[in-house]
Amino acid sequence: MAQERILLVEDEPSLRSTLKLNLELEGYAVTMASTGPEALERLRGAHFDLVIMDVMLPGVDGFTVVETVRLEGNTTPVLFLTARNATADRIRGLRAGDDHLGKPFDLTELLLRVGKLAARAGNAEPTAVAPVYSFGGGTIDFGKFEATGADGVTRTLTQREALLLRLLVEKAEEVVSREEILRKVWGYNVFPTTRTVDNFIVAFRKYFEQDPRIPRHFHSIRGVGYKFTP
Repeated sequence: MAQERILLVEDEPSLRSTLKLNLELEGYAVTMASTGPEALERLRGAHFDLVIMDVMLPGVDGFTVVETVRLEGNTTPVLFLTARNATADRIRGLRAGDDHLGKPFDLTELLLRVGKLAARAGNAEPTAVAPVYSFGGGTIDFGKFEATGADGVTRTLTQREALLLRLLVEKAEEVVSREEILRKVWGYNVFPTTRTVDNFIVAFRKYFEQDPRIPRHFHSIRGVGYKFTP
């Protein structure tokens, strides 16, 4: 059986070394990262069976790293490690990832949780069909990067159009700030203007609205961001 691969993301050197040693003693192959941007690069460049993700990281926090790669279709199981134990943080971690362990933690408990997540990942059935989302304005096929609008015309989506649509759909009826959109869709090392997002929303209205001048689905919330209504 192939050795299971774990991405360990932790910025504290001594804890990172201790965890790496103990995971390797358990038989895992461990790749390390110490910042949010480095974790994103690792996740985009290789396959892992499990991610152990610290939350408070330099550059980009762990929650944002995982939320970003989830938008890109990465479903690798994630165990968050965090000293932030407020209810809102625990809920965000469980929504973005698969498990949550507060610091300080017992090493034996961590290894047990890792083993359960790794076993679950090994038994998971691969997803054969990419999700297709339909709403009042049309249909979006995230796997094929295609959208069929209110006019019945099917268009090819760019990667960023698909990512932005997925983010808005996943947060339907919620206001999503321009800053969150720029961070999750454009990334930590790209700095487009907020007008760039406005242009994408204008394009979505042309695709999906019966009358783009009176949008029913893609709303601009002045000074805040955007909201998608199915």
